[in-house]
Amino acid sequence: MDNPAQARTRIEWGFLIALLVTISLAFAALIKPFFGAIVWAVVVTVLFRPVYDRLLNKLSGRANRAAAVTLILILLLVVVPTILLAMALFQEAGSIYLRIQDGEIDFGSVFQTFEKSLPGWLQAQLTAFGYGDLASIRAQFEESISAILEFVITQLFTASQGIFQFLLALGVMLYLTFFLLRDGHDLINRIRQIVPLADEKRQILMEKFLIVIRATIKGSLIIAIMQGTLGGLVFWALDIRGALLWAVLMGLFSLVPAIGTGFVWVPVAIYLLVAGHLWQGIVLILCGVFVISMIDNLVRPILVGRDTRMPDYVVLISTLGGLQLFGINGIVIGPLVAALFIAIWGIFSEMHQAQEQVIASE
Repeated sequence: MDNPAQARTRIEWGFLIALLVTISLAFAALIKPFFGAIVWAVVVTVLFRPVYDRLLNKLSGRANRAAAVTLILILLLVVVPTILLAMALFQEAGSIYLRIQDGEIDFGSVFQTFEKSLPGWLQAQLTAFGYGDLASIRAQFEESISAILEFVITQLFTASQGIFQFLLALGVMLYLTFFLLRDGHDLINRIRQIVPLADEKRQILMEKFLIVIRATIKGSLIIAIMQGTLGGLVFWALDIRGALLWAVLMGLFSLVPAIGTGFVWVPVAIYLLVAGHLWQGIVLILCGVFVISMIDNLVRPILVGRDTRMPDYVVLISTLGGLQLFGINGIVIGPLVAALFIAIWGIFSEMHQAQEQVIASE
């Protein structure tokens, strides 16, 4: 039996742990409305930390001034362009949607031309597989396009309606970013002291956390921006209307492994070929295969460097799951959770094997 001192210590520890869990849950509920702002503040801090360190050296160690200048760069390079892009996208998506509703963009004539151009044996094969009714396929296609555009417009309109919440979240993100830049090293040291693991294992978790953020942003978001930009320029050069909308869609789909930008430009290329715009369709296919789609293979090794990559199937599942649970924030949260899951299980496996070796040697 425990002596009175040990019993009292055990009671104190039990009470402290219960209080810690309760307060932690209450704090989590408290910051839940700003969860996305906190996530992106951490992401932006990790990305712009090298910029802050350089400014800190040039400004003779003046941390406040270096953090303020870095914050101004973040506003100019990230925040303002994103807001302008969202406004332009809202206008363009609305314009295309209205043109479809007014009949100015007529998918029916394109499908009729496509149906007439099919050879008889191919029409028979489509009928045998249950795809002979091209009219119903056309209707489904039109409904899908309209639904996608309506979804984009609805999301942008909802965001514009919640302008106060958006500005509040943006202010919280920038405010946190300032202090994370200035006090980042102190916060990391405190976290290391709190985590009850050996120094080596704490270092593994911290490195995995930083690697995943850098690899996700540098290896995914930046490449998505490049692919979307190039794709939009190709669409604009080919005089395809809605180039900005297609560029954004290509950027979004490029974030999802096994889908990529081909989910956008391939149907558009087929549409151009069927509509009789042969040279435009062929140029789009060539640019899609040899320019847009090759960026990932050429640029990712340069940006990511030696950062470890998770298997594509893990990235796919974690990204889709993150998007479903956390919205746009899931692009970062999903792969991050998956990477930490793999890292923690790896540490557990190493500890278990080491314990078994000790038992076996006894």
